[in-house]
Amino acid sequence: MRPPPHILVVNGIKVRRPVFVLAAPHSGADLLARALKRSPGFHVTMGRAAVAHVVYAFARRPSIAGRGMGATRVLRDAMAESWQIVPGACQECPAPCREAGGVTGAGPCVASGSVIRFGDASPDLLYSASVLLQAFPDARFVQLIRDGRDVAADMLADPASLTWFKPAMLSDETEFPNPFLGVNSGEHRERWKAMPTAGKCALRWRSAVRLSASLHQELPREQLLTLRYEDLVSSPAESLDGLSQFLETRVPKIALLGRSVPKVGVWRTRLRGQDAELVAKVAREELTRLGYASS
Repeated sequence: MRPPPHILVVNGIKVRRPVFVLAAPHSGADLLARALKRSPGFHVTMGRAAVAHVVYAFARRPSIAGRGMGATRVLRDAMAESWQIVPGACQECPAPCREAGGVTGAGPCVASGSVIRFGDASPDLLYSASVLLQAFPDARFVQLIRDGRDVAADMLADPASLTWFKPAMLSDETEFPNPFLGVNSGEHRERWKAMPTAGKCALRWRSAVRLSASLHQELPREQLLTLRYEDLVSSPAESLDGLSQFLETRVPKIALLGRSVPKVGVWRTRLRGQDAELVAKVAREELTRLGYASS
């Protein structure tokens, strides 16, 4: 049973139908956030500290997220803090959020009088999806799916992604199953530590797309839209038309058109032979289910 509705008010604005972007790492959440940030009436944040602390706490210790209304209040409060529109607020935003919003000075990226909807596209927000639904029962969720081999290739080139694969990340205090790292049992701890990094990237992607699939069982059809990164890159206008219809607002195509974005199929030139074989082996079931194995 869902909790009774809670109306959150931020900057004197009632938060209704907020939009949350969910994706595995390097799957295009930043591109979608860019388009949403430039949509009329939207205030979208990405990676603000208040949200990031909560998101990663839930991701690494899933039992925290299952603690009823306490977890819901914590995440709702974090979003409320992140969405505050005050002087200097954007200075606390990560560089990708500032760049996507076109922020060059100290002022906020939006004017409070123009905002009618809120959203967030913080990295790894996927692991808090169930709590977000409890906190915002009328929320809209947009999830992006990308070829796991391309995801692994980009993760291997990203120092921030690689920090999660240090042996200390699976300590004796780690909870299992651990969807964040894709490890199901403590018995697999040592095997994970010895696994090549490409395999760990594949595990993270595999677990993320499994969570994405489970959302189709949890969320009503009118609250969840799934997009493919490949379609967003090859046919941005059509993808954003579908997103506009889903959100009942105009998402500007100019935000993506002409952008330099990672190409589709980069794994063919960037994944070494053994790494490509390992990623394909670890993620074979999901790659096949999503139609990537034959491409």
